[in-house]
Amino acid sequence: MADLKLKVYNFEGKEVGTETLDPKLFGVEVNPVVVQQMVVAQQKNAREPIAHTKGRAEVRGGGKKPWRQKGTGRARHGSSRSPIWTGGGITFGPTSKRNFSVKTNKKVKQKALAMVLTDKVANDKLIVLESYNLPGAKTKMLVNALDKLPIKDRSALIATKSAEENIVTASKNLPRVDTTYFGSFNIVDLLKYEYLVISKELLQKVTEHYL
Repeated sequence: MADLKLKVYNFEGKEVGTETLDPKLFGVEVNPVVVQQMVVAQQKNAREPIAHTKGRAEVRGGGKKPWRQKGTGRARHGSSRSPIWTGGGITFGPTSKRNFSVKTNKKVKQKALAMVLTDKVANDKLIVLESYNLPGAKTKMLVNALDKLPIKDRSALIATKSAEENIVTASKNLPRVDTTYFGSFNIVDLLKYEYLVISKELLQKVTEHYL
């Protein structure tokens, strides 16, 4: 397999070299079905039950028998909390105890991540920077730097290694730019943002971490 190489830029938008990528992570065969399965699994695992209806054991009242069993001419009832009564419990309604999570195979998850990264490389959506030498935590500085890169006002996800970096603070006011820790890449975020921006140092760490 031929070496995969990407151009390396600085924050001035100038090419300063190339970086060789590991084909095991950035040059695999892409299977959209596997990626879709992992996206659905991640979304299910992030889902929290909101809808909750009260059953007959949870609704208020109904401790006393509404009327005696016989002699009134009315149908017999034991509790006003019965589901057939107005204000009674709900039968088979949604509850907050539902669990939407699904199990995912670790190897399949890693393979799907490699497929997404491969697609980024194949479509020139992976931007490698020489370093994150942003002089200050100013949004305007980051905007000026991104404008010089081949991103063209598109959405971008910037990989970082710590929350203290200037680039994290500078990106908070940008609606189409976000940051993520390099050790916790997830497929949904990588697909949500068109470009992935990463430094040479972190690119090597990502390769070591996910292989």
